[in-house]
Amino acid sequence: MTVLSLENVKKYYGSNSSIITKAIDGLSFNINEGEFVAIMGASGSGKTTLLNCISTIDNVTSGHIKIGGTDITTLEEDELADFRKEKLGFIFQDFNLLDTLTIRENISLSLIINNENPKEIEANVDKLANTLNINHILSKFPYEVSGGERQRCACARALITNPSIILADEPTGALDSKSARMLLETMTNMNENLNSTILMVTHDSFSASFCSRVIFIKDGHIFNEILKGDKSQKAFYDEILDVLTLLGGDIPYAK
Repeated sequence: MTVLSLENVKKYYGSNSSIITKAIDGLSFNINEGEFVAIMGASGSGKTTLLNCISTIDNVTSGHIKIGGTDITTLEEDELADFRKEKLGFIFQDFNLLDTLTIRENISLSLIINNENPKEIEANVDKLANTLNINHILSKFPYEVSGGERQRCACARALITNPSIILADEPTGALDSKSARMLLETMTNMNENLNSTILMVTHDSFSASFCSRVIFIKDGHIFNEILKGDKSQKAFYDEILDVLTLLGGDIPYAK
């Protein structure tokens, strides 16, 4: 089943009286349920703009974006807010956790706001925490746990509403190599064992090698696309580096 569909999406900045920047220039691709997909490209390639449009933070100039069958380009602002809350999960580079709330409260906050049943909230949080191996820190505050544990808390928060797709923006950018690997293994666990559909924007070829597919963006267009298939992670990582070499721009080091 197709979870995310882009149809000839364009995002231009500027007007007739100024220089027009084509941040996204006719992108089309699909992501199916249960896929773990990376978007890569040099700075200025359009990948961040693309994520902003998919996450409903920004509007497209033309084209259509459908998530779970809903065309988000046709929704009004109040409808977008509800859609974002109910259908999208987010994992950010800087965690975006509330230091005044415990880990349990951070994970369950969106369900509490929606007036979900307290017993069901507690059961769902406990189940996710066990899956992501953070059940031992639920009563602690974010500043009392490690960066990797905070990021796993962010993963649980993204999962708790059972979203159609999880959007991850450079999720390993603020982590050391050990914590980054732990997070990527957690996201792989989410994808393989919880059937979570994940779209991750990243500069990091090592992070991308955990995905099942990588889409490379250049100047607002799709430059290339590769599938992991039966390749080992090392072989897929090397293939990613080969494409980045052809793509040009910054090639980040492996963690």
